[in-house]
Amino acid sequence: MAEFAWILVVGVTATLVMDLWALGARHLLGLVPLDYALVGRWVLAMPAGRFVHDGIAKAPARRGERQVGWLLHYAIGVAFAALLLAAAGREWARAPSPGAALAFGVATVAAPFLVLQPALGLGMAASRAPRPAVARAKSVASHLVFGGGLYLGAVLARPLLP
Repeated sequence: MAEFAWILVVGVTATLVMDLWALGARHLLGLVPLDYALVGRWVLAMPAGRFVHDGIAKAPARRGERQVGWLLHYAIGVAFAALLLAAAGREWARAPSPGAALAFGVATVAAPFLVLQPALGLGMAASRAPRPAVARAKSVASHLVFGGGLYLGAVLARPLLP
């Protein structure tokens, strides 16, 4: 139970930090964040056998797609926190250091590069995005910030592990 609570706190904290970064980057730098409704649209198309799209924005909107997308976004953050705990171990979780969390955060960029972006029609590592280098830089920066959030969450959740 203590591990589950730790994972939940760390995953939600890291994802929230990532979202706050995206909000700040939008207002300060004019960078448009991912619309999680499109992620929900992708997931909701799966039961019909549609896993890859030429352009997810052109696919028909689906009822509840925004909620599904945001729920999946936070669920993935929690899943990544569980993987971090499995990879770094309880000893690291009891005395977290930023290096492991930041490295793990950057490693999680493989998920959008290899799964999400191709499935949404953007190609491997956003190769078909209008500005691939900008899209890649945004992804790497966001996942580095996510790593910082993992560290912050681990510091906050440290008392949860005996």
